[in-house]
Amino acid sequence: MDDVFEEGKISIYGACEHNLKNISLDIPRNRLVVITGLSGSGKSSLAFDTLYAEGQRRYMETFASYARQYIGEMRRPEVEKIEGLSPVISIEQKSGNKNPRSTVGTITEIYDFLRLLYARIADAYSYLSGEKMVRYTEEQLLAAIFEKHYNKLINIYFPVVKARKGHYRELFEQYRKRGYTKVRVDRKLREIQPGMEVSRYQIHDIEILADRVVIAPKNAERLKSSIQLALKEGKGTILVTEEDSPEVFYYSRNLMDPISGLSYDEPQPNTFSFNSPYGACPACQGLGKTYKIDEETIILNENKSIREGGLLIIDPKKDHWTTAIIKGLVLRYQIDIDTPVKDLPKDKLDKILYGSNDEILIKTAFMDYELKFEGLIKRYKNLINNQESSHIREDLLEFIPLVICEDCGGSRLKKEALFFRIDEKNIYEAASLQLNDFYNWIVKLEQQLTGNKKIIGTEILKEIRERTSFLVDIGLGYLSLSRPVASLSGGEAQRIRLATQIGSHLINVTYIIDEPSIGLHQRDNHRLINALKELSRIGNSVIVVEHDKEMMQNADFIVDLGPGAGIHGGNLIATGTPAQINQSKGITADYLSGVKKIEIPKKRRKGNGLFLELSGARGHNLKDVHLKIPLGTLVCVTGVSGSGKSSLINETLYPILKNRFYRTKTPPLPYSEIKGIENIDKVIEIDQQPIGRTPRSNPATYTGTFSLIRNIFTELPEARIRGYKPGRFSFNVKGGRCEECEGAGEKTIEMNFLPDVLVTCPKCLGKRYNRETLEVRYKGKSINDVLNMTHEDALEFFSNIPQLKRKLKTMVDVGLGYITLGQSSVTLSGGEAQRVKLAAELAKRDTGKT
Repeated sequence: MDDVFEEGKISIYGACEHNLKNISLDIPRNRLVVITGLSGSGKSSLAFDTLYAEGQRRYMETFASYARQYIGEMRRPEVEKIEGLSPVISIEQKSGNKNPRSTVGTITEIYDFLRLLYARIADAYSYLSGEKMVRYTEEQLLAAIFEKHYNKLINIYFPVVKARKGHYRELFEQYRKRGYTKVRVDRKLREIQPGMEVSRYQIHDIEILADRVVIAPKNAERLKSSIQLALKEGKGTILVTEEDSPEVFYYSRNLMDPISGLSYDEPQPNTFSFNSPYGACPACQGLGKTYKIDEETIILNENKSIREGGLLIIDPKKDHWTTAIIKGLVLRYQIDIDTPVKDLPKDKLDKILYGSNDEILIKTAFMDYELKFEGLIKRYKNLINNQESSHIREDLLEFIPLVICEDCGGSRLKKEALFFRIDEKNIYEAASLQLNDFYNWIVKLEQQLTGNKKIIGTEILKEIRERTSFLVDIGLGYLSLSRPVASLSGGEAQRIRLATQIGSHLINVTYIIDEPSIGLHQRDNHRLINALKELSRIGNSVIVVEHDKEMMQNADFIVDLGPGAGIHGGNLIATGTPAQINQSKGITADYLSGVKKIEIPKKRRKGNGLFLELSGARGHNLKDVHLKIPLGTLVCVTGVSGSGKSSLINETLYPILKNRFYRTKTPPLPYSEIKGIENIDKVIEIDQQPIGRTPRSNPATYTGTFSLIRNIFTELPEARIRGYKPGRFSFNVKGGRCEECEGAGEKTIEMNFLPDVLVTCPKCLGKRYNRETLEVRYKGKSINDVLNMTHEDALEFFSNIPQLKRKLKTMVDVGLGYITLGQSSVTLSGGEAQRVKLAAELAKRDTGKT
């Protein structure tokens, strides 16, 4: 055991944070250390709330006193002292960024290097002719014109308007005053006259005549001067025609299609960025998807009348204006709101959907208006794009599907950006490759490139290859750079952050990682373990909170906490190498050594005999999958990482059922048929997304437990005397909460270039409420005392209140008895958040067909 401590140790003395029982221990430095134990035994309290919190506090103390006065003092963890702790980085198990613009490529910065690669060595092709684009230097351009048009009279033009509408009166006048006499408008040569203009609402091409010259050696200087002038005025592009010939020849210092004259600006890295206006598709603003609002979307059920909900009309309480307009239309055109939508006269239905030029009388509670109505389709498009109407927008989005952008095909980029290619691939095709294939493609490019492209691209390709290899090595080879971060599981997002850290080559750092093996197939587990060992090998202390048996067996050192959860845990059961832990006493040692094991059930549930069948599922990597699910049973869908589990269930089956039962219009991945849907009446998705994003959200509010508790406090004699209502005991509204922190118990300090820091509110000291509210007590406990109870304690405390007892018992039954009622949702792991959601559903009355 002494060998594991040869590079030093982290010594912890008297740790008492949360349920830790004054434990002291040594952890070897620069080793892979696993902290394990039952859920709620104190693993996170030791790893995150003690070690990481102390590391963060020490970092904050390096700030100048002037800066610290604005940040406030960070609370010191409940520990006597910690020695040997290097700077700490936490990699938690959170689902990560929900920004729709974030992809695997952007957060790992691989896409930034890929953009640079395409900007520097990609070949450009015309999206009109498919021809390879060419560019000339001034000398090459002059030589080409001499060769092509020798001894011929040519006209040299420079373009000023390309495929745009307008009358251009001022433009013509500007060039007339500068001495230009002729202009080519839509392929016709005309004199520039005073007051000249063209049709305002037609699309025009306009080129100014710079010179007419015979190509001959004696005119070489004149030709050179004219071309220089035309290139300057035409921003690098000129047109040449021969006298009495309709053919046009294009020449450019920019990238240009010699056939059509189409030219591109010189590519820059932002040309390929969907987060920049220079590269983003203008139709979807770089999101790759747009909201589909059309007749099909608005008509929810053509067999129902308007009164019965046949049309998409938002709740009048939220959108009274649309309701008032519909009433006005009904009166103006005598529309029968009790007739099924399919039987309404087309002209009347069109008035609702597409509007009309007629003035409509609209009556509201305040006054009457007469105005023209744009139609529901256009109105809903405006509401979707108007961020200020967020409450209406949220309701609309439940019914309006998000579909692949028709303009960019989901690539997020402008058309020209997709016609730059390396090895016959545009940047979207490259970013859409699975990382395994992408890595192989990058290696192939390194071997294939020659000449200047090799000189320019070598370092860029090396950086891309190394960063990609870290992701592949950690078991994420099935992802692509274009995969949205919002679609990643908590474990995937965590492993990406881990790969980024490996790529950063930091040393002398303590990494604290929360259950990195979650969601990872056993086949890929060894890759993760090797990556963690690599982190420790280069000189870092890697501390992992983990339950996985294979991870523990490969650890250099194990810390086992227990024996139980909550108040029954927090003790140090054993520390040592895996072999030493096997010889110790405790539940972890029993399972590691094989003394205990999870028995496979001898009998399986038979179900109710009914089935749900999905045929022809073929989205993403699914290959015409036929799925038959026996109802009334526990069904597990498994497979290696990236095999298509989420594509089949979350992106195909769930949207089908959701659209059926809740009238939403979320497009599922392609499939052929579904049968047996009549055998169920409800579908619920329980994922690992956080149950809230602020410190004020907690399990008690999510499950509805807190509403019942507030009602109990409201009925107390002291509360009734003071006239307190349930809102008094809410930390989300003014009245009973502490206004300094607005009921959060903590204050968020923005750190700009660093993650925000949470510090305890100096006024309420983390109790969330003001003094008067805390004076009301139930069985001697204030509302804050109750929020600080574990669910296990609360179950006993409220055992005589059946409705509350049911909700609390469900939380205990799913293994969350150790979590406090008021624990901030931001501190819950993805798995804990998922179990809170499960408990909330299990506490409801079931139908038997969910």
